[in-house]
Amino acid sequence: MAQPAAAPPTFEELYERIRALPEHLTGEILEPGVLRTMSRPGKRHRRAARLCLHGLVPFDANVGGVGWWIEPETEIRFPGGRLVVPDLCGFRVERVPELPDENPLTVLPDWCCEVLSPRTARDDVAVKLPLYARSGVGWSWIVDPMRRLVEVFETVGGRPALTATAQDEACAVLPPFNGELAIASWWLPGAVEE
Repeated sequence: MAQPAAAPPTFEELYERIRALPEHLTGEILEPGVLRTMSRPGKRHRRAARLCLHGLVPFDANVGGVGWWIEPETEIRFPGGRLVVPDLCGFRVERVPELPDENPLTVLPDWCCEVLSPRTARDDVAVKLPLYARSGVGWSWIVDPMRRLVEVFETVGGRPALTATAQDEACAVLPPFNGELAIASWWLPGAVEE
């Protein structure tokens, strides 16, 4: 007689495993019952994320800006037992007057940004981007430091719809933010890699 299949680990069990990970690893639950780990990102990724965050200072209420709470690498609990750690995410102050003091956050963001790395690009595009849209995150960015490209997706009918791109422009206005961002500074020097 066959043994009954073991029940997949619960969110709580997986989250305890994530909390026990070494400092150089990040854990996510992108599908129920499955823990994925990743190491810290490389130089191109770190630079793009850091300068993107720096460019958003005028909007970030955490540092005197207006309209948004911009958070780097924040654990967020999504519906269906998922835990996602976007590279950057934002919450509109008008909707979330004050971020709760909890970890992981259970308030879903209004904007998520994923900076692609060779190890995480597939999950960022094929898994996280659709998850953000299905869950009601209004806007998502995919930042590709290798191609020096920012793709802006708006959620339309629960799906991500590409609405804007910027590739190596000196400055660009990228929704949902209504000010210019100096994206050319986000990239390491060198040619665009295909």
